[in-house]
Amino acid sequence: MREKGREWMGQQSASDSSCPLGHDKCAALDELTRLRGERDYLLQLSITDPLTGLFNYRHLVTMLDQEMERTRRTGLPTGFIMMDLDHFKQVNDTYGHPAGDMALRWASRIFRENIRRIDIPCRYGGEEFAIILPGTDLTQAINLAERLRRILSESPLAFESQFIQLTASFGVISYTGRNRSSVERFFDCADHMLFRAKMQGRNRVCSDSTGVPPPCTEVTAEERTVLYGSDEHEEQEQESKEGFKEGLEEE
Repeated sequence: MREKGREWMGQQSASDSSCPLGHDKCAALDELTRLRGERDYLLQLSITDPLTGLFNYRHLVTMLDQEMERTRRTGLPTGFIMMDLDHFKQVNDTYGHPAGDMALRWASRIFRENIRRIDIPCRYGGEEFAIILPGTDLTQAINLAERLRRILSESPLAFESQFIQLTASFGVISYTGRNRSSVERFFDCADHMLFRAKMQGRNRVCSDSTGVPPPCTEVTAEERTVLYGSDEHEEQEQESKEGFKEGLEEE
């Protein structure tokens, strides 16, 4: 029975790479190979941010959900870093949008080249980035964030005949599987740490010292005004708060 199974698998493998009629050249096989290549290319496009080459938000959500489930099954922690380029609007306003795009690509390159192959770097949106760190506890995630912060701050972007100083603020948390936290709540908690880094002066790392997602309370109107200069994010903050409350009630 096993011999027959192996023989059938061998036949299937051979049929995938050779003409079923035994011809040296097979138009059907060539077309199949072309279609498979296009499928793989389109799949890669669907999960890649076109500007930076990092994974996109869609892939971030999918992979974070998978890693959190892996943590619940294995007990191995999942580290998570969210970062935001400081004063990015000033870069666009001072040097133009081409410089802003170069800054995003430059920061992405620094992040990608200084993490492990198993880590998952993503563009969260705008000038925000995120990195999923499988099998990484909070202390290790903080150390990595500090290293990325330092390297970025010491690596100015060369634009035309000028050098543009770039820094970023980092929010770091780690999931240990002690609760059934959702991806959305996890994002909120990381964003809370990132917001704290911004409020404390930018170009720094803030983390949850307990190693589990903390309660994510709403920021005050004064804090929003200091960070954003207006209350334009008030509605967004309220929606985030309501979603967080619903998540707690479900838990």
